[in-house]
Amino acid sequence: MCRSIKTLRPPYSDDVTDEDVRAAALQYVRKISGFRAPASHNAEAFDRAVEEIARSTAALLDSLEVRGRR
Repeated sequence: MCRSIKTLRPPYSDDVTDEDVRAAALQYVRKISGFRAPASHNAEAFDRAVEEIARSTAALLDSLEVRGRR
């Protein structure tokens, strides 16, 4: 869990993939839950959180306006 979540918006990153967004969401959920991999009884909640955060992240990145960029 020592890897940092990288910035996914321009100009820091121009070619963001769905995998990048999901990796950031997974890292976030791991960090806040304190679990690298959840126990089977927590797996559904863990996976649901990753997917919800990935969707929210993608929506955020799609709606950001970065000034000075064309």
